[in-house]
Amino acid sequence: MAVASAGLLAGCSKAVVLNPAGDIAAQQGQLVITATLLMLVIIVPVIALTLWFAWKYRQNNAANTEADYDPEWHHSTTLELVIWTVPLLIIIALGAITWIGTHKLDPYRPLDRIDAQRPLDPHVKPLEVQVVAMDWKWLFFYPEQGIATVNEVAAPVDRPILFKLTATSTMNAFYVPDLAGMIYAMPGMQTELNAVINKPGVYKGMSSHYSGAGFSGMTFKFHGLSDADFDQWVQKAKADGKPLDKGTYLNLAKPSERDPVQLFASVEEGLYDKVLNRCVEDGKMCMHHMMAIDASGGDAYVRAVGLNLPQDWCTPQNAAQVVAELNTRNADRAAIRQ
Repeated sequence: MAVASAGLLAGCSKAVVLNPAGDIAAQQGQLVITATLLMLVIIVPVIALTLWFAWKYRQNNAANTEADYDPEWHHSTTLELVIWTVPLLIIIALGAITWIGTHKLDPYRPLDRIDAQRPLDPHVKPLEVQVVAMDWKWLFFYPEQGIATVNEVAAPVDRPILFKLTATSTMNAFYVPDLAGMIYAMPGMQTELNAVINKPGVYKGMSSHYSGAGFSGMTFKFHGLSDADFDQWVQKAKADGKPLDKGTYLNLAKPSERDPVQLFASVEEGLYDKVLNRCVEDGKMCMHHMMAIDASGGDAYVRAVGLNLPQDWCTPQNAAQVVAELNTRNADRAAIRQ
């Protein structure tokens, strides 16, 4: 009964989690089915025995005589072994499956296969897609192709994809049910997701973490395309799109709801890194520069070692100079110690 029910769910076209188009999502769906079946090993017998006991020991059961009544009964070794051993074995099995699945399906782990039948060629380079969760839209950078899109993303079928994700202001969650599990995107941080799509089609992408008024409309389309169709999609973006520079990005970052698909034919160099380090606006020091300076001791360290820097040294304009001089000083000290 349990196997038949799981089979019906897996065959249902609307049960995306159990019938996805990507290998990572398929493995995650199989993990859900396996865990459910293991738990049903306990649930089904308990429900059946509950009904059976209610029927057997009902008040008007003519077969239920005084011989069935034993007020001195208090222990059964056999019953105790069944009650404790079976659940314990299931917990051990669930723990082992979860531990293996957690490491095997780690979103940061590069793929080692296309699907269950095909291993991944180690020479295949993943398609890198840089994702920015905004209020309330999705921005996708394609560094290899030099394009960007809003609320639309595409990838070739059977090619591994490496998503790098961040956010502009509010934590969010990137989720394409047919592709893989959700992964969070946070301001000033970068998370990663490795996945692959195995079937051509158009799949729904969404935000699965509430992020404010426009959350419900924060959806996008994920296109699984052949190599030739993907190349055409890229060329369409280059032909029909406009440049994405810092000024355009700052306008795009303003909160808006249910934005249409936008294409950008080119992207200003280093823009994603500035988004990640929260320094797109003029006059803001990038976080990686600030952290490098702080890691070396900050203002007190700079003055103590007598670095020849301007009086207003902690500015976006000379942050790179500060970091470079600190790195040089640290390298010189390391060489002396050796």
